[in-house]
Amino acid sequence: MDRSKTTDEKKAMVGPGGTLAILGGGQLGRMMAMAARTMGIHVRVMDPEAKCPASFVVDETIVGRWDDADAAHRLAEGADAVTLEIEQIGVDALERVASLAPLRPGVEPIRIIQDKTLQKPWLAEHGFPVGGFQVVRNEAELRETLPALNNDVFLKIGRGGYDGRGQARITRGTDLGDALKLVGQGPCVAEQALELDCEISVMAARNPAGEVRAYPAARNHHENQILAWSVLPAGISPELESRAEALAAGIIAGLGIEGMLCVEMFVTKQGELFVNELAPRPHNSYHQSERGCATSQFEQAVRAACNLPLGSTELIAPCAIVNLLGEVWADGEPNFAAALEVPGVRLHLYEKLSARPGRKMGHLSSVGATAQEALERVLEAKRRL
Repeated sequence: MDRSKTTDEKKAMVGPGGTLAILGGGQLGRMMAMAARTMGIHVRVMDPEAKCPASFVVDETIVGRWDDADAAHRLAEGADAVTLEIEQIGVDALERVASLAPLRPGVEPIRIIQDKTLQKPWLAEHGFPVGGFQVVRNEAELRETLPALNNDVFLKIGRGGYDGRGQARITRGTDLGDALKLVGQGPCVAEQALELDCEISVMAARNPAGEVRAYPAARNHHENQILAWSVLPAGISPELESRAEALAAGIIAGLGIEGMLCVEMFVTKQGELFVNELAPRPHNSYHQSERGCATSQFEQAVRAACNLPLGSTELIAPCAIVNLLGEVWADGEPNFAAALEVPGVRLHLYEKLSARPGRKMGHLSSVGATAQEALERVLEAKRRL
């Protein structure tokens, strides 16, 4: 039986000349596609926009909404494997894909992760540490929940919210207007605010054979609920690092994901570690892995999706990124040449057709002798823009 399984796994490997299909053609799909192309693998994507960021580097772009099962069918037909770069894909579309080709990370993990009202209870029920929370479906439940969570809450829409969208902060005396609008859109999760020391994330990869590899933790800084910069290593204690990596490995195995999982975590001032949110794909906080790790998150995503051996997650140089949002273009074209004068800095643009506030247009990355040096370099480069 074991020998047969190994043979089947080898048959399922996707190598040079094979086709990897990606649900989503944003910047993550673009960078995954670029990694796949270096390995000789063909790529097609599905996205609502014909001129999405990935369209400029892939073999084919299929236009379709995230819940378009027919478009998903066209994407998967003839593909050797399918993965995703955004979790908000309709379950019907995911099931259609899975009937045609290996879908990694799988239908059920995505169904759980794409809805915070399922994701958070799953984490709690499986023994993973989370802060106080409650699922709320209407105004009465919200008002009843607030005192139980110390009247200091982040309310998050169950489905669809990201980069600060679909959230409301509630403290004692706060007008509930925005919060009630969110609840009116669908079930939400009310999460008790925590006294934070820092925010970190850990990226883990798992292949179809069940092998798991975790990257070192990244330290993340957010502004207006959008990631501003991230740095590797996180600079946390070895004990906390070990706990964080073990958490990510346990969650990806528990969900049965074949692919990537980024686990966002809170570190409190008391030294506690709580899981915040999950992302079953490459993640903004690991873009610098392309510079400082033996295997970038994008190559690792391709390896996992194609059932190839996972690469080393060793950190070979401290590294950092800073995001470039649409605001950088507010006064015209940024001075990229000035930014590139900073030693160790590289520019990554996503070829999005228009800049607008809050929209991720690209990032700057750097390596350095230390994490602080790498971070200072990208921050200085952004200042020069």
